[in-house]
Amino acid sequence: MVYLDNAATTRPFDEVTELVGKVMRQDFANPSSLHHLGIQAEEHLEKARQILADALQSTTGEIYFTSGGTETNNMVIKGAARAHQRKGKHIITSAIEHKSVLETCQALEREGYEVTRLPVDSNGMINLASFEESLRDDTILVSIMHVNNETGVIQPIDRVNEILRDRHARPLFHVDAVQSFGKTPLHPHPSGIDLLTLSSHKVHGPKGTGALFRKQGVNLTPLLDGGAQEGGLRSGTENLPGIAGFGKAVQMNFNDVFEKQLHMGHLRNRLRKKITDAFEDVVVNTPDDPQAAPHILNVSFPGLQGEVLLRKLESAGIYVSTGSACTSGKNKPSHVLQAMGRTRDVVQGALRFSFSIMNSEEETDQVMEHLVPAVKRMRKMMG
Repeated sequence: MVYLDNAATTRPFDEVTELVGKVMRQDFANPSSLHHLGIQAEEHLEKARQILADALQSTTGEIYFTSGGTETNNMVIKGAARAHQRKGKHIITSAIEHKSVLETCQALEREGYEVTRLPVDSNGMINLASFEESLRDDTILVSIMHVNNETGVIQPIDRVNEILRDRHARPLFHVDAVQSFGKTPLHPHPSGIDLLTLSSHKVHGPKGTGALFRKQGVNLTPLLDGGAQEGGLRSGTENLPGIAGFGKAVQMNFNDVFEKQLHMGHLRNRLRKKITDAFEDVVVNTPDDPQAAPHILNVSFPGLQGEVLLRKLESAGIYVSTGSACTSGKNKPSHVLQAMGRTRDVVQGALRFSFSIMNSEEETDQVMEHLVPAVKRMRKMMG
């Protein structure tokens, strides 16, 4: 098996699954309980919180655990909008955000909020001049992803912060870092980020676990009413096994993190060159370094159906995707590639290869062994 769909999810480290099982079997108590077993459970919770704080160069009081990226994005956007609606009801985001951002913004529009969706250029990059022009006195939140989940393009987060820093009435700045955490450097405090979204299963941790960085002093209205867990911001008994596994995965990812990033980038560039050498008319939707994260390569074979090509690779034990896992299964064209101005046949012919530290050079060779004849057969069938 060659698994190259790591932007959708990653295989958990063996050490992570072992720890998750141990916590479920032995340290199963409620971390809010006052007895000894509860205190032991809480130790796992706070250890994971410290690991994430260290990785982000923040404090433990700024880390809140959630069920994943989608909940965190909802929590941030709705929570910030409702907490600051007296100041204004204008939100700025981009046209290529994850659906959990775009559809949350749509929900707020139905409540009377106004949303500006920044266009992107052919590389998927936002226009900073357009961004600056879109800022208003009643802008309360800017939500821009760091790394796009379909193409890997890196947005100029520091430049966005420079523009916001000069504003008299500075809006809150939220960054969806689900695809960038552990892949390309980003620290919220130096980058002026108020709110940051993370997800466990993108970094070889368990599914159903995520985290929010909230800068000290930033006000959010909680989505959930109930207990006082996670500082009252996210009520409900914490997913302790998942959180412990998340912490372990982050700890392992950030051990020799730069070498791991270089490894993924090497594999991506290796496959990219092999594909561009083999196919004259291939369209590469992932920009060149340093504008792209090291783990994502999106290419299109114009005139072919990406989903059919995916199935042919799957029959050879090679697993890739046609785009975001949240939409590719619904047979919808990529809103990201459309926003980048790609034609319909380019959009329909897209494949996304996404790498992890578990992949190897030999696997890129295996991809080409099956990709080249598959594309040739499909083109021959189409005449």
